[in-house]
Amino acid sequence: MGINSIEIKNFKSIRDSGKIELKELNVLIGPNGAGKTNFISFFKMLNSIYEEKLQLYSGINGRADNLLYFGVKKSESLYGKITFDNDYKNEYEFKLVPDNSGNLIFAEEWSSYKESELSYISQSIYDKNKKINAGGTLETNLKKSDGFGTQYLREFFESFKIYHFHDTSFNSKVKQPCELNDYAYLYEDGGNIAAFLYRLSKEKPDNFKMIENVINSIAPFFQKFYLVPDEIDKNRIFLRWYEKGSDKIFSSHNLSDGTLRMICLTTLLLQSQKPATIIIDEPELGLHPFAISKLASMLKIASKESQIIVSTQSVELINEFSPEDIIVVDRADNQTVFKRQSSEELSDWLEEYSIGELWDKNVIGGNPL
Repeated sequence: MGINSIEIKNFKSIRDSGKIELKELNVLIGPNGAGKTNFISFFKMLNSIYEEKLQLYSGINGRADNLLYFGVKKSESLYGKITFDNDYKNEYEFKLVPDNSGNLIFAEEWSSYKESELSYISQSIYDKNKKINAGGTLETNLKKSDGFGTQYLREFFESFKIYHFHDTSFNSKVKQPCELNDYAYLYEDGGNIAAFLYRLSKEKPDNFKMIENVINSIAPFFQKFYLVPDEIDKNRIFLRWYEKGSDKIFSSHNLSDGTLRMICLTTLLLQSQKPATIIIDEPELGLHPFAISKLASMLKIASKESQIIVSTQSVELINEFSPEDIIVVDRADNQTVFKRQSSEELSDWLEEYSIGELWDKNVIGGNPL
């Protein structure tokens, strides 16, 4: 598994998250404005930090005054710490502060891991802490540091992805043709879905067939994909498909929004080489309840290989999971709070109600009532 725990201080609505333990499967629920999106946004910021685009992220999102909890007058710094669930218990820790121009700059940045030393008498565990940034820089030093700990951190940051397949408008990237060889990995917005599926059909036909079968089960009119290079421009490819009972070739513009999103989700979760950590914001958008059930099954299966973090507003989706999979996100004392659920604590309630009904009744919180 990837992340063992995460701590966040003074990021948007999150004043002090405490130590949030993450498992193989993590489903965030809560009312609008509670902070689910801010939690997902923290991972987007982490991604920007690693790509040395912190200033771009900060500028697009309102700079320090909009990213710090209640602004620069309330919060002096933004802090994050990630602990990983691997043999060395690697950690990444950083503190950002605003400068006089409204930028967020690094005050400190740390990489650490635990190392065992064996002897004939005992085994000791040593913390190997390394300050990789003494402060004053606009961007991270993660890629510049060559220590043992930062090597693992780089591997993680290059492998985790945040997916958002909401845009299915006429001019969305997912409906446009893409370069035929643009298939190294599935883009976060699904913009290269045709090329990626084309690669799977050639290299991993079993996975490709599973994807087609799932789409057929939730869209009975769908027969199979038609994935060949464009007849005029051989370097480009469209997402095209056959309908049952017809030899006409249809394009992605002929798919419903829900079906197109389900194609992206199914491809993401059933591909052969998944990212180490997969983060999805509201995957249930526009899906039929039967498709939501299929989605839940794929999330469970994928969590055996990748760590899954999902935010949702769907009662139907959380009914598919155990309480231990669910983190309720709420607002209390003017900040975002997180609480993982427990079957033991809810045992009496679960004899009569589903976890979704308990959410709806505000028994577990996460409800605006």
